[in-house]
Amino acid sequence: MKDMASDIERVLISEEKIKDKVSEIGKKISKDYAGKDLMLIGILKGSVPFMAHLMKEITIPCTMDFMAVSSYGNSTTSSGVVRILKDLDFEIEGKHLLIVEDIIDSGITLSYLLKYLKGRKPLSIDIACLLNKPDRRKADLDVKYLGYDVPDEFLVGYGLDYAEHYRNLPYIGILKEEIYK
Repeated sequence: MKDMASDIERVLISEEKIKDKVSEIGKKISKDYAGKDLMLIGILKGSVPFMAHLMKEITIPCTMDFMAVSSYGNSTTSSGVVRILKDLDFEIEGKHLLIVEDIIDSGITLSYLLKYLKGRKPLSIDIACLLNKPDRRKADLDVKYLGYDVPDEFLVGYGLDYAEHYRNLPYIGILKEEIYK
């Protein structure tokens, strides 16, 4: 089996830069939500490394839950049809929600998810996202905690995948075109 790193054209964001940014975001969240009933909602599967790291940087009590939502199917572009594959296990009414995402691409899925969750009467809903692709945006979103704006490239690592591979890379890399074409 070949080394995953050989499939990477170049590293876009190093492991060290990710650590620094996640620490910075965690400090802001801790300050902003001090004294509030905060629930982190991770969007599976890509958010897992970011959420696990972010939780360690948050210094206030919080709970967590997960959802699995898809608008991609087996494609590399959004179909525009959003499906909830796994809903929350816990009640969110009266809580402050922080949706934790690895990357916002078109924004279609997250926009749908915000409307869906608002109907369940949380006190507030905000978004923490490590990566943002503004050039691909189709839905307007207000992201309260953002790591990096990134170019419209095929990114992998730190939760981002291609065909379920590369999620475990400790950095964000640009996948070589011959791998996914």
